[in-house]
Amino acid sequence: MSAPSAPAVRRRLYEILDHGGIGDRAAAMVGRLIVINLVAVTLESVPALHAEYGTLFTAVEFLSLFVFTIEYGLRAWVAPEHPAYRHLSARAARWNFIRSPLGLIDLLAVLPFWLAFALPADLRVLLVLRMVRFLKLARYSPAMRSLLDALYGERRALFGCFVILLGATLFAAGIMHLAERHAQPDRFGTIPDAMWWAIVTLGTIGYGDVVPVTLLGRLVASVTIFIGLIMVALPIGIVATAFAEEIHRRDFAVTWGMVARVPLFAELHARDIADIMRLLRAVQVEAGAVIARRGEPAHSMYFVAAGEVEIGLQHKHVRLGTGHFFGEIAALRRARRSATVVATTRTSLLVLDARDLHALMERDPRIAERIHEVARSRLGRDIVTPKGDLVIEELEDSDTLTGPTGYRGD
Repeated sequence: MSAPSAPAVRRRLYEILDHGGIGDRAAAMVGRLIVINLVAVTLESVPALHAEYGTLFTAVEFLSLFVFTIEYGLRAWVAPEHPAYRHLSARAARWNFIRSPLGLIDLLAVLPFWLAFALPADLRVLLVLRMVRFLKLARYSPAMRSLLDALYGERRALFGCFVILLGATLFAAGIMHLAERHAQPDRFGTIPDAMWWAIVTLGTIGYGDVVPVTLLGRLVASVTIFIGLIMVALPIGIVATAFAEEIHRRDFAVTWGMVARVPLFAELHARDIADIMRLLRAVQVEAGAVIARRGEPAHSMYFVAAGEVEIGLQHKHVRLGTGHFFGEIAALRRARRSATVVATTRTSLLVLDARDLHALMERDPRIAERIHEVARSRLGRDIVTPKGDLVIEELEDSDTLTGPTGYRGD
């Protein structure tokens, strides 16, 4: 069997580096290393801690440098596989990556330490640039990516807020200059002098180093303070709304894709899938936590949004990762679990309670009929599929179909 070609290896590395799913082990390890490195850089600045744990801080730095340098080299090598660079030559693609914002962040994450070996001792303060590694979390943290996407999406609105704030600063500084220039010529003698007071007042900081002393000046200051509250709330509201919408879009896309892949719902219309999504609830479990235990009554089905679980059957163990599901028979009938399910890593689950699905079935006969068809087609199967578990013991122990929808309520 021949060894894989260089383009195939490069393509595979690109998929690992740039397309690792949320909960991916490698991404989680690099993310933790970034956090540990930032903590070490911060504590290293304390003389007492540096004297006692200097060796440990150095070891963390060398490990981080080793990992980040290899990562940077690999990202530069696989740049031709990036969709935006595929029309370019390999050299041009790598150059575009190097001068891209994320490429510059990756470079600054390793460059200061290497430069420190060649720079004089008094210039080793450049090592403080290691703090830029915090920005690398944008690659590995879904929350950071969502926030950056929200900021980019609202860049025009935020720039408008900045323009308004600049105008308010000039306006407040000009009026305060007229009101206080004779009483405090050293503080408000010119509009540029008064702008410092306007900036800290509109920013609701108010250091107290520059304050009005005249009645008119205090009146202007009072109005400026109220305007400042609005000016601060405006960009915060824009960012918070955009961030919430971005999180919702990401969750919606992930959840929709997972639900649509379930054979139980594969042929449902978009409106039906949307109804099901509203019934899902998110649950976080730590590594080693038991999600379902053999012999317990089953009440829900689970979708793995991130992480990995292991299903322990009588004769074998099966692991399911992101996008898979298990326990779907519990959404059809109440039964006892035929397997124990344990989280092997920190795992995010989407849970669909059986009673919610039954209520949905009663409301929409089409969904009920579709579920009836799936149940009938799966009777007699002893199977753990690559996408989830349907175990014959659960079916044999389940309740009898009754009622107008064909199911007995919970």
